[in-house]
Amino acid sequence: MQSFIDLFNRKLKLTDERKTHILERSEMDGQEHKIKETLINPELIKRSVSSKTVVIYYKHYPTTPVTSKYL
Repeated sequence: MQSFIDLFNRKLKLTDERKTHILERSEMDGQEHKIKETLINPELIKRSVSSKTVVIYYKHYPTTPVTSKYL
């Protein structure tokens, strides 16, 4: 498990299971460093509709292995 401090000075936990799930996506090929970048400096933050304890961080990247995309 990895931990990060977000822009609100909160400690975030990225489980190995979630990290594996994220990196399985074709747009994440060779983009692992963007996980930390997105968690520390997101452009959009949304609360999950399926879990009150989960927050989803997004950052737009004009270039990924597949296309321009929010990661």
